[in-house]
This record gives sequence, C-alpha cells and structure tokens, in this order.
Amino acid sequence: MLGWILDALSALKSKIERKRLEQRWYKLRQRGMHLGSDVWLPASTWIDPDYCFLISIGDHCGFGEECLILAHDAQMDEFLDAARIGQVTIHESCHIGARTVILPGVVIGPKTIVGANSVVTRSLPPDTVCAGNPAKVLCSLGDYLSKHRSRIAAVTKVACVTSETSLQERMQIAEIVKKGTAYAIGGRTAELKGRGGTPRTPPLIIEPLK
Repeated sequence: MLGWILDALSALKSKIERKRLEQRWYKLRQRGMHLGSDVWLPASTWIDPDYCFLISIGDHCGFGEECLILAHDAQMDEFLDAARIGQVTIHESCHIGARTVILPGVVIGPKTIVGANSVVTRSLPPDTVCAGNPAKVLCSLGDYLSKHRSRIAAVTKVACVTSETSLQERMQIAEIVKKGTAYAIGGRTAELKGRGGTPRTPPLIIEPLK
C-alpha cells in the first residue's frame, strides 16, 4: 500500500514539474526567444529574461543543470551607464555541459559538445568538442565519437536507467560498475519513447497552458 502511495506521489510530482516547464517554454517563446523542438532545457537553466528575444536554440539540443545563457553584459554599467548586448545562437544538435556560462555575441555551431563548467566567450565551430575558461576546441566530434565507439566495443554495456528501472536492476548495475568503467546504452531511445523522465520541448505551443 505504501509503495503504491509513493509511486502515485512521484507521478504527481513529475506531472507538476512537466507543467511548470511547459509554462516556462511558452513564456520564453512569447517573449521572442527561438526555442527549437526536442530540446532538453532543465528548470535550473538561467536564461536572460529581459533579452531572451536575442537568444536562439536549435532543435535537438541538450543542456546540463545550472547553465547560464546571457544576451547582455552589464559589468561596465556602474561606470559607463551602458550594457553590452548581443545575440546568442546555439545551433541544432548541441550538448552544453552543466554549469556552462554562455556570453553575449556567441554562435555555437551545429553538433558541438561543450564540456561542463566552461565559459563560452567566443563563437565555437561546428562538429567539435570544446571546454575550458575560455572555452576552446579540444578535438573534432568525429575523433571524440570514434574514441568512445572503440571503448564501448571493449567494455561492459548495461541498459540505461529510466524511471521504470527497478531497485534490483540498479543494484546489479552498481555491482558491474564497481569492477570498472561501463557504458549505459539506450538513453536517447528511452527519452524518445517517453521513459527517460526527461521532458523535451514540443515543436510549438500555440495556446497558453492552463
């Protein structure tokens, strides 16, 4: 009985969080921000509220927790009574690591990975892996994926954890990882099937959500 109640409360919490995210996506689009479809944009992502109309995020992008996207820089405001503003364009199929800061006037090319805790002060080319403060190119996306394909072929693979994964299955994965690095397979597939617990933006919200 207790388990059923906990599951029901968890489902209700997820539904409320999803509704809040949908409201937020709608408001950003209403303010002129371009927000593509199939974007994972956590609630902890801070998007410049006054200048969000200068921000564009393409389709199929993903963001880690607590990223900052700034379209204005007011550091000189106390001295010059002026703030620098600039467009921020994040093209399709980018992944932005947790706690990354993206500054005004930046373009991030398609299929670019930005490592966690990076500070993006200048534009980044497409098909690259970048990181650092300031963020710079570390390698090509092709080289990065090739390296990990080789590792995936050589090490243990487990099913990606979703909201449907049982405690027993989680403990089994923990035992496997204790023996060395493993790869969780099928996370993106789970998300697309709605089992990943990761809500993503729809193509368009026409009417305000109640």
